[in-house]
Amino acid sequence: MRFLPVNRQAIMVELADLQQTLVLLASLQAQPIEGVQELVPAARTILVYFEPHRITVARLVNAIAGRDLQGSVQRSEVLVQIPVSYDGEDLAEVAQILGISAEEVVRRHTGSEWSVAFTGFAPGFAYLSGGDAIFNVPRRATPRTKVPAGAVALAGSFSAVYPQASPGGWQIIGVTDTAMWDLSRDLPALLQPGYRVRFVDAGAVENIAADAGQQSISEIKASEIKQGHAQAATESGAANGLKVRATGLLTVFQDRGRHGQAGQGVSASGAMDQAAFKSANRLLGNASDLPVLETAGGGLSLQSLGENVVAVTGADAPITLTTAQGQRWAAPRYAAIALADGDSLSIGQPVAGARCYVAVRGGYQVDAVLGSASADTLAHVGPPALQVGQLLNVQPATHAVVGHAQLPPEHLPAAGDADDEVVLDVELGPRTDWFTPEAVALLASQRWQVTPQSNRVGLRLTGDTALTRAITAELPSEGTPLGAIQVPANGQPVLFLADHPLTGGYPVIGCVAPHHLDLAGQIPVGAWIRFNPIHRFAELAPAAVK
Repeated sequence: MRFLPVNRQAIMVELADLQQTLVLLASLQAQPIEGVQELVPAARTILVYFEPHRITVARLVNAIAGRDLQGSVQRSEVLVQIPVSYDGEDLAEVAQILGISAEEVVRRHTGSEWSVAFTGFAPGFAYLSGGDAIFNVPRRATPRTKVPAGAVALAGSFSAVYPQASPGGWQIIGVTDTAMWDLSRDLPALLQPGYRVRFVDAGAVENIAADAGQQSISEIKASEIKQGHAQAATESGAANGLKVRATGLLTVFQDRGRHGQAGQGVSASGAMDQAAFKSANRLLGNASDLPVLETAGGGLSLQSLGENVVAVTGADAPITLTTAQGQRWAAPRYAAIALADGDSLSIGQPVAGARCYVAVRGGYQVDAVLGSASADTLAHVGPPALQVGQLLNVQPATHAVVGHAQLPPEHLPAAGDADDEVVLDVELGPRTDWFTPEAVALLASQRWQVTPQSNRVGLRLTGDTALTRAITAELPSEGTPLGAIQVPANGQPVLFLADHPLTGGYPVIGCVAPHHLDLAGQIPVGAWIRFNPIHRFAELAPAAVK
């Protein structure tokens, strides 16, 4: 058992194999450790999030190190049967790799019982283990840009079903109509950790039945993923609201995020700049966690239906108020702005920072999905992005107060200014030792520029010299935290932001310190970054850690 640093709120436990991982996971779930918030299991690791004010790293490491790894995992009573049409485009290639016929691949895939080891990559994506021992299939050399929803695939010793269309490098052997992810269910993810799974050849049988005496879940027809939505206002004046006149590059609802959903393969998402999001609400007398609008790059324009009070925080962008009579003047950031019926508020392109937050007194009426109104742009969970002409209802204010104007942040990063570098504190780990000493030094000594391929999922960075690895083996999928600096094969880092995947297959050289995550969320395309390691990488030995 190895203990690897992640950041001051997380550590990673590395085990010898999947069996040990599942045994430790079962132990931590059966006898929770006080102060542990969430567990993200993977092939050979468990990412452990904890509250530093409730438990120290030393106590946490020692508590986990004392767990028995010699036990066994109790089999679930739930058996999920999934009908598959075995006509996948990689079926013949998989057969050739394994040295058997395509028919034999199907027979072996349906002839053994799988179990859900862990979830990740996307909501409802379950890594299934325990199939026929013959299955050890490499990923495709070049991943597909789009794998269809329902694709049944193999990679390594695992099998999985893609819950939605997405990029992917697994070998596709078939397709199913069974919905892996459906928000109309009490548990949206069909496959939960520990569930047993049996694939059935849909071309060979017409009816699916569970084994006698076993609890079974069987779903044949896929369900369309539900989205949360903002409730429409009317232009009759019966209710206050805001009408979207322009959306800019992207405007979505965000709040604190949907924490605690790792078991279903769902990451937290949430506002990229949490401090700005909370400030926008406080300026209006709202509870600090009410959903707000997050807009990137400027261009958002809203017209008031009835009287409203709004606040704009975050990026340094010009704000223009246009009255119903056509008068225009500049409105302040970090202050309450009163809008009369017919007034419009427009946000221009930021001169510094990337994202603005728009709150309204009383709060927006928007549906929560899994406890949050945040729009996850990678997983497609939550309300869709705003559209021109959309009408947003505003909830009645419980009290007619506003907060005092606040001072905006002293400095936000600007795009394309070669002399303006953003310095982000970094905690090295958990896979720093997978890189050469020269690469670790280069991470800090070289500056990195944010490329146009960046978004809410992460900042894609480019530097003059790529980071080289000391260990070139393939890394089994493992949990990836917010702020992780993942380094793919090309050696150019990706800084994971709010909508990052729950697990990843490239080593993480370090993680942005939690106190700089809001700053990272405000870095625009074209800006320059320097990383400042604040802790050296070192394993967390139970006997040595203080």
